[in-house]
Amino acid sequence: MDVKQAITPADIQRDEKDRGTVETFQVGEMPHKEILLEEYLYWASITRAQEAQYEDEGDSFRLFRGKLTKKSPIETNTPTPVEISNGTDEKNGHAVDRASTSPTTAVSDEEWAEASRGIRTATWSAVFYLVTADIMGPSSAPWAIAQLGYGPGISLYVIFGIVAGTGWLLWQMFLKLDSEKYPLKTYGDLAFRVFGSNSRHFVNVLQSIEILSNVGVILLGNSQGLSQVVVGKVCFSVLCLIWAIAGMVIGQIRTLQKLSYLTSLNLWMTILTLCMTMGIISHSAPSYATALASNGVAEGPVITTGGVPPGSTFNTQIVGLMQAVYSYGGAVLFLEFMSEMKRPWDFWKSLMAAQVVILTVYLTFGIFVYTYQGQFAINPAGQGISNFTWLCVINVIGMVAGIISGALYGNIGIKVIYQTVIKDAFNGPELSSSRGKLIWAGMVPLYWSLAFVIASAIPQFSNIQGFIGALCILQFSYTFPPLLKLGFDIQVHAILPGESFDPVTRQVNRMDKGFTRWVRGMKHQWYIKLALLLFVLASASTAILGMYSSTLAIIAGFKAYHAASAFGCVSPVIG
Repeated sequence: MDVKQAITPADIQRDEKDRGTVETFQVGEMPHKEILLEEYLYWASITRAQEAQYEDEGDSFRLFRGKLTKKSPIETNTPTPVEISNGTDEKNGHAVDRASTSPTTAVSDEEWAEASRGIRTATWSAVFYLVTADIMGPSSAPWAIAQLGYGPGISLYVIFGIVAGTGWLLWQMFLKLDSEKYPLKTYGDLAFRVFGSNSRHFVNVLQSIEILSNVGVILLGNSQGLSQVVVGKVCFSVLCLIWAIAGMVIGQIRTLQKLSYLTSLNLWMTILTLCMTMGIISHSAPSYATALASNGVAEGPVITTGGVPPGSTFNTQIVGLMQAVYSYGGAVLFLEFMSEMKRPWDFWKSLMAAQVVILTVYLTFGIFVYTYQGQFAINPAGQGISNFTWLCVINVIGMVAGIISGALYGNIGIKVIYQTVIKDAFNGPELSSSRGKLIWAGMVPLYWSLAFVIASAIPQFSNIQGFIGALCILQFSYTFPPLLKLGFDIQVHAILPGESFDPVTRQVNRMDKGFTRWVRGMKHQWYIKLALLLFVLASASTAILGMYSSTLAIIAGFKAYHAASAFGCVSPVIG
């Protein structure tokens, strides 16, 4: 059936009247229309059914997967796709005609489905590697445990590691909202489909802040490492500027494909530095000078405690807690990973395996280093070694890994800003166009200049990590997933039996709207929704407390006699 012939002008006029808007159209053409949740659910159920038929053969996890992904009532009857001669695309919440008016250039659903499946090639094991490589960075764990002691430190890392399983909620929503017709690719896309365009803008802005801040932290860490290699003979702000210029040069690479061959090095270099650090500190004393310059801890015997260490303040304990939050900060990219998977329902394997490996590595490294260095453990841990030769070796490896990570984060961050500001806000050109390349070339120096400002203005590695963890990472990993799941479940449970998406008219037949739907949706399984709401409030409260404590710690850090000043020449790790 041709959809264009199935819809009459009267149907269109009635539909637009119901929405309270009037759009001009030609008879026989499909107008732009708002996409409601029921339509996303409809096409997602079809895509999941097609994937199941395509992938079930030879799937050794099929039985276990069936138990884990129990269908909700809205998915029990899988709809049959109708023949649609033109595709649709999603932009600002409206369905847009994708096919040309020429019958020779129209793209059929089958062709579009094949093309969509063709670009989704990542396996769950590949995504496990990506999640692990993205999150892995346990160099802050020893310092965090030093602020909390064995008992609280280990307990909080385990608790936050388990709670970081909120990625499971993102995965559940992805399965129900992603489709070949409306692919879900980013965190902002998910926020938009649940709460609307304003939430998408907010998430995109916060994601941009997080990525930029991460680049700044990487730049700061590299500058600290280089200052140790040159023994403080070069002004620290100049070192920050050197790394910023290096980022500006590498950042001119626009495609991730050209950087991808370097990404696998990051994980192995991280593991190498961990092993080297543990081996070296077990046979040498801590670097007392670095501990004094970085943490203000005077030379003395190594002390470890089962409880909160003496002298540890509430603010330093909260900042230490934020290191655990920072450690599990990969959820911001989970949806991008899922969108590339051949079997998106297998993401739970990637998530669980990665969380177990990451938690094990973090605790092993954190406990080992704290046992040998106690209160002298610094952040990052590899820079607290007293053997100068091995200190230089570890710093060089870390700096190489750091600039690669900075280039990758910077690439993604600039692309987010380009899409959000240049394209969406100012209707700019495609990035691949000549004008787009010129704009990119100008954005890269500006982006790395901002990263330089962050690194040089606040040369306090642990405190700035704690603030970023509270402001951004905690939201994406702990606050937003249950909040989005709460909004999604309320809307799904508000759907009445007679309400559904009609693929022929491409309309959703709702019996009511507004506040009554939210009340009805909240009543169904209210105890689960109440738990999600309490989770959101607890996460938000922790974020506020973390930002407050990190801010006080930053202020106190600048007042300390040993502290490095903003845009100054004194290194924060050399006394």
